Amino acid sequence: MMALPLVPYTIIKLCRAAKKKAKSLHCECAISNFSTWSNMTLVLLWVIMAFLVYYIKNMSAEAQVFEPFNILGLEPGASDSEIKKAYRRLSIQYHPDKNPDPEANKYFVEYISKAYQALTDPISRENYEKYGHPDGRQGFQMGIALPQFLLNIEGASGGILLIWIVGICILLPLVIAVIYLSKSAKYSGNYVMHQTLLAYYHLMKPSLAPSKNIKQEQAKFLKQHPPLVKTQLLIQAHLTRETAGLPPTLNGDLKRVLELAPRLLEELMKMALIPRTAQGHGWLRPAIGVVELSQCVIQAVPLSAKKAGGGSTEGIAPFLQLPHFSEAVTKKIARKKVRTFEELREMTQQERTDLLSQVAGFSAAEVEDVERVLEIMPSLSMEVKCETEGEEGIQEGDIVTVQAWIKLQRPNGLIGALPHAPYYPNHKDENFWFLLADQNSNNVWFSQKVNFMDEATALTTASKAIEEMMEVSGASARETSAAVREAVEKVKGGSRLVMGKFQAPAEGNYSMTCFCLCDSWIGCDTKTGLKVKILKRTRAGTRGGVITEEGPLLEDGAEEEEEVEDEEYDDDYESEYSEDEQDEQDTKKGTTANGDAHRKNKQSSSEGSESEDE
Repeated sequence: MMALPLVPYTIIKLCRAAKKKAKSLHCECAISNFSTWSNMTLVLLWVIMAFLVYYIKNMSAEAQVFEPFNILGLEPGASDSEIKKAYRRLSIQYHPDKNPDPEANKYFVEYISKAYQALTDPISRENYEKYGHPDGRQGFQMGIALPQFLLNIEGASGGILLIWIVGICILLPLVIAVIYLSKSAKYSGNYVMHQTLLAYYHLMKPSLAPSKNIKQEQAKFLKQHPPLVKTQLLIQAHLTRETAGLPPTLNGDLKRVLELAPRLLEELMKMALIPRTAQGHGWLRPAIGVVELSQCVIQAVPLSAKKAGGGSTEGIAPFLQLPHFSEAVTKKIARKKVRTFEELREMTQQERTDLLSQVAGFSAAEVEDVERVLEIMPSLSMEVKCETEGEEGIQEGDIVTVQAWIKLQRPNGLIGALPHAPYYPNHKDENFWFLLADQNSNNVWFSQKVNFMDEATALTTASKAIEEMMEVSGASARETSAAVREAVEKVKGGSRLVMGKFQAPAEGNYSMTCFCLCDSWIGCDTKTGLKVKILKRTRAGTRGGVITEEGPLLEDGAEEEEEVEDEEYDDDYESEYSEDEQDEQDTKKGTTANGDAHRKNKQSSSEGSESEDE
């Protein structure tokens, strides 16, 4: 019975360990988690299991089945004369008067004599037939010690027994179920309390810009919630990597806070994306802020390091997630015209080795650690399109289908991998968020969480979505099969399909932005522009809409219906997705309208052709 749960659990633990070992990064700063309570408990259970197996084996050797015919060397059903002849023959060989060996004497008394007695004496024969041994019942019996009056079903004791059965078999399971359901009702599917989600919802604001009285409001809030002061200080110590001097008690509290952080941040992300407007849109800037906070928590990088400067919109934060890097190292390599993290990644391995060894003063082992991290860092590219199924163009009120293929590539060839996070003490999978948003209005039209770890689920989801889309479009079985095969190949090649629907807003031209944000790595996010033109609702049969490849499609006299909301960011922290940056990019780069948008490594790949514009 003990092996039933122990063996499957051990197999699951070994598979997870092998999977994690294959995907994790093994460098000098890697953390070993073998000496955990679960692993030590598992080893202890296997030791107990081995002892029980050894004990049972010895017990089974002692408790052998008594077979009188085999002992006498006869076939079952032998006659009395054959039994007597066999007994006399064995007596000559094992009788104490004939054989002085003590073992022979023991065998003759315990086996030969009892076997002959079991087959000739009527009482011994009856015991053998009933209990399998001429001496009667052997071994031991197991039972439940109950009072004798409970076993008497006559009179009042029958009612007592009925009460016991009802209490143990019915009432006790019901009480346990009620307690479990009452406690589970307080938590969401991600094991976060609904009270916490309610606080997130009310405290969430549409902008990251602080109010004028932010210090007074923060002091008042922390005064009303004293435990949050301790949590905030612990997180700040983790972000600044100053946890070495913490006492054991606070260190344990910090590990608990970091263990809960990914779940809490994911629910906070959902609260930012929950429909807030009449059109069912969420908020963009809080969502980006939550993802950036998650990146800093996993990599133990302060938020102030993400402040734009030195030609980089992300500051020095991406460099600090590399082993042996510090602010001083980033300043040294910046003198050699390597100011952004993307420039460092685009260098050849030999160029990076020369730069880090000669300029930063890294040893060969330190350079190797940096290369291992760079090999596992993901690079994202996107192909996005919005359309109305079965129609040309998009009219106001239509159900628009957004389809995006997000491809992940790594220099080492892996698709799913664990992030390099030596300062984060727990297991953490990479998660990505796809957002289709309007930066001008701060609205998120569509969002979906993307994971590259589970390929089987991605294959099933992509195949089913493509098949349904082809059936709606009226494609033949051959075309559907070809489209499904193409989708399967894309998924196996490291792509994930994101599909969803949203209702088209009022007539107008919308400058949308597609984001793909990683919650574990800094500097791996990507975004691309997408122009969407919504036509005025007309009668059936008069639908129209031209898909072009460059520039916004504006009709004569058409007015922009978007309101630009100016927001000020904190001096110590500025998001990399600021409105000023987007406005500057819109003036320099053209994007697609109601068509396809291709994006790779934060550089637009959709450039319009002059011949089509003419």
